[in-house]
Amino acid sequence: MSTQAETFEFQAESRKLLQLMVHAIYSNKDTFLRELVSNASDALDKVRLESFRDKDLEVDTSDPHILIEADRQHRTLTVRDNGIGMSRDEVQDLIGTIAKSGTAELLQQLKETQDGAAAQELIGQFGLGFYASFMVADRVTLLTRRVGESTGTRWDSTGEGTYTIETVEEAPQGTAVTLHLKAEDQEDSLLDYTDSTTITNIVKRYSDFISWPIRMEVERTDSEGTTTRQLETINSMKALWARPKEEVAEEEYREFYKHISHDWNDPLETIHLRAEGTIEYQALLFIPSVAPFDLFTRDHKRGVQLYVKRVFIMDDCEELLPEYLRFVKGVVDAQDLSLNVSREILQQDRQIQMMRRRLVKKVLSTVKDMMSEDPDRYAKFWDQFGQAVKEGLLNDVDNREQILEIASFESTHDPESRTTLREYIERMKDSQDTIYYITGSSRSKVENSPHIEAFRDKGMEVLLLTDPVDEMWVESVPEFDGKRFQSIAKGQVDLDGKDEDGKDTEREQEFADVLSWMSTKLADDVKEVRLSSRLSSSPACVVSDSDDMGPTLEKMYRAMGHELPPVKRILEVNPDHPLVSGMRESYDRNGQSRELEETAELLHGMALLAEGGELREPAQFTSLLANRLAQTL
Repeated sequence: MSTQAETFEFQAESRKLLQLMVHAIYSNKDTFLRELVSNASDALDKVRLESFRDKDLEVDTSDPHILIEADRQHRTLTVRDNGIGMSRDEVQDLIGTIAKSGTAELLQQLKETQDGAAAQELIGQFGLGFYASFMVADRVTLLTRRVGESTGTRWDSTGEGTYTIETVEEAPQGTAVTLHLKAEDQEDSLLDYTDSTTITNIVKRYSDFISWPIRMEVERTDSEGTTTRQLETINSMKALWARPKEEVAEEEYREFYKHISHDWNDPLETIHLRAEGTIEYQALLFIPSVAPFDLFTRDHKRGVQLYVKRVFIMDDCEELLPEYLRFVKGVVDAQDLSLNVSREILQQDRQIQMMRRRLVKKVLSTVKDMMSEDPDRYAKFWDQFGQAVKEGLLNDVDNREQILEIASFESTHDPESRTTLREYIERMKDSQDTIYYITGSSRSKVENSPHIEAFRDKGMEVLLLTDPVDEMWVESVPEFDGKRFQSIAKGQVDLDGKDEDGKDTEREQEFADVLSWMSTKLADDVKEVRLSSRLSSSPACVVSDSDDMGPTLEKMYRAMGHELPPVKRILEVNPDHPLVSGMRESYDRNGQSRELEETAELLHGMALLAEGGELREPAQFTSLLANRLAQTL
């Protein structure tokens, strides 16, 4: 193993992000210390768990603590822990780079953002943790040794685009981060981060609840005026979740959330509960105010922290909350679980399953309360997490009704706000027993779809479902409160003036011959051609059969590599449109002709384009269209 220092360059996007921290876009720089203390606390949690699981591990757990050392003469501040430590590879992976999913998107948004507060929210959403140190330091040095290893690693950087890593022979267990503080200047009112009173106040504000002792040498003056320095624990170490709600201030909740989530924003909602009886546990859960960038990526870590009788067991305990609530952060402290648990054991544990059911219901009921008590806050929640919550409609059948109750959707009723299903049902016409919806990639596309014309003309509300997950759940959820869901782009639509089969018999007979001919002519592309009752101004639209997969869902499956047989759709034509009635008259008068065949192909192509679909032969379509337009000149 090389012991020489090696110099590396940050990746381009990482370097840009680092510069944002170096130039300190944050108004409150004190939070750098919260990040360092939080990392140290995590390291102590992990070393205790590791020593419990591996009895042969050479590790000192006799006095786990965090030590803050301030050197006013050399203007340095060191945060030291005797926790798990890091190997050289871990330093390279975890400290040597910031790059991760969402970096490019974040940078683009930051370029477009002139508002300092908005920029801070974006950075907080990304979560930079350790790199917050560069807000107050012009150089950062990290020295670490992982338990079980004989050598340590030193990392050093000025934040100017490069960093060095070297292996060192002598290093204590754990990690020490030393900040070489920036010189004070009048333009930037930097506090003196070498002053023990300043550091103590910051720790009490942000990290008082940390369960490990945070120690620091502080100055004390006795009654005779003699000043001495002594090592003191400067945090209370009281677990917030174990305290009664009335004893916890909102500020304490907010800082605890930032500690466990590494988010720089305040939480949107706090859920503090204590369960007693057959299963005893305490939980302190938080709904963030802003969704993380990686919420919909495979890299996203989900789950809450699991403790047993205040002993840390694991981060990201996925068994306590389902994936569709992966944005929820917090702590669950169980009283009756064994300390010797693993993820495999948790998957089968009956107590864990009962806790999970109760926690899910509590989160969903909290959101429902938010809907009625604070609609603006609920709207913010749904903006950030609605798409994730709707995933539960697919895989959480037990709570499907509760999820539908708290869901809201865009609709044709009001372009400025969403509607709940309850509100939709209250506005339904007396003769209506169906919740109508249409799916698509954007509101503008579905709102201008030909399928919606007759519904708009008759004042019938349609839900506009534009999230990718909407394509999935509507196939699995048949109804809500006795009202069935029906896509206006699938099957027959019986709005009025039809017989029992949903058909206008007189019109069907009038157009029977030309419809039969068109069905034969377009047989390679469509299942059938029929008259439409859902069109009022467009000449035609394509619809799926009642039991067939929709085109968007079909495209999604194909993109995931699924082999699917081609699904033919139905071409519906508007008998009142001049183009369609003209085709009927031409067919009745002259029978089939080359011009009529071309018109039928153009009609089908226009219907596909109107819904945002893809033409099978775009070159042929444009050629036919160009020739037909030339004939009109």
